[in-house]
Amino acid sequence: MKWNDPDSGGSPDESARTLEGCVADLSKVLVVGRSPINRVVVAKIVERSGLKTVSEAPDTAAEMLHALAPGTIILDGGSDNRDCDGLMQSILSLRLASGSNLPSVILLSNHAGTPESLSLSGAVDIVVAKPITPERLQPVVEKLLGRC
Repeated sequence: MKWNDPDSGGSPDESARTLEGCVADLSKVLVVGRSPINRVVVAKIVERSGLKTVSEAPDTAAEMLHALAPGTIILDGGSDNRDCDGLMQSILSLRLASGSNLPSVILLSNHAGTPESLSLSGAVDIVVAKPITPERLQPVVEKLLGRC
């Protein structure tokens, strides 16, 4: 598992150092979903908060997750909230290695609720109901950043 070096572009203000010295870049957001259109829409909303985004399909996201070391991950769960299930173990492994709740994870869902009420993995912090609008998503992203 490889985390980015803090000297690779992020300033100390933009990175969160974990107990083991790993760094999660809080200025980077990984957007994952099957629909390229949804990924673009979500990325544009996130970029309004001054964050850098990288968009990936679920099949290629695991590799990018380890290379990018994002502070936040936004997963489009698809119609049944399961489109990104293949990433959950990688996310949990990163959190375990970091000794923190980084990266933060937002799930975009067709169903309103909490991660617990939707029986989701412990890797999801917040569920945002679709349709995704700037008014719904942007405050959630900024709230997660404020927690870090």
